[in-house]
Amino acid sequence: MMVSENIYSKPATLDEAIHLVSQYGANFKFIAGGTDIMANKYQGNDVTNHFIDITGIEALKGIKIEENYIVIGALTRLDDLKKSKEIKDEFPLLLEAANAVGSPIIRKTATLGGNVLCENRCIFYNQSEWWREAVGYCLKCSGNICIATGGKKACFSEFISDTAPALISMNAQVRLIEPEGERVIALEALYTGDGVNPKTINNTSILKEILLPLSQNYRGAFKKLRLRETLEFTSLTTAVSIDKHDNIRIVLAGVDPKPVLIEGKKGDDKEELIKKAIKGARAVENDMFSRSYRRDMIRVFLNNCFKQIDI
Repeated sequence: MMVSENIYSKPATLDEAIHLVSQYGANFKFIAGGTDIMANKYQGNDVTNHFIDITGIEALKGIKIEENYIVIGALTRLDDLKKSKEIKDEFPLLLEAANAVGSPIIRKTATLGGNVLCENRCIFYNQSEWWREAVGYCLKCSGNICIATGGKKACFSEFISDTAPALISMNAQVRLIEPEGERVIALEALYTGDGVNPKTINNTSILKEILLPLSQNYRGAFKKLRLRETLEFTSLTTAVSIDKHDNIRIVLAGVDPKPVLIEGKKGDDKEELIKKAIKGARAVENDMFSRSYRRDMIRVFLNNCFKQIDI
């Protein structure tokens, strides 16, 4: 069924949402907090004419314990994470990351699922329609060139979620609901590394829950680079975690179209871990900070993280 008019739907259950997906085809988007989608729509970067509002679906809400995991509903507001004793006790790194997102007002609206799935950004793409038309359309908006690099093959729009690096560093998984059924995958498997199509899932998938393993005694550190707090998206986010088995996971955002994940063990050469992280970051000149400065700050941030958690 093709849709040309603007349509707003609000299903009460997951089954209703999946039914709407099959009814309206590809031209729709799920919306919850709307702090990312509506800004893109205002700028003309999102031309969706059908929004499916999932805020009334109770199955996407709440924080609970299931076996050896804490399960966080995708509709959990970022500001509400601090109300969970289990998250405070076992995953303080997630609280620090959530508190780095936007402003207090935004955190009372934005959801954890929305931040995990937020759209990649680039200073040449996230502009008004008239600005993009004047400078020339890029690969991410149906043009034929990456304005940042001059290349015609790859888009390097930046992965800018703050909570996803913290979650990935603590081995988070996600539960997806799709027309074909339900599946659980590692959170890092959601991201392709392609700036134009940065997710491995399509818009018919519903992110239901985020799962974090309990009793791992995670110690972590989080750093974020931005010009102005509460106003700017990240130019570099680093999250480092170490578990009770001395496994280290380093995750970067803001310097590549997907999260940069480096794994190691306590006792590994820290300089080698830093070199791997810098090498994995495909930062280009598409940010308010230069590529060289952001790459230099990876070293600074990671050294500070290592000192903070005594690695």
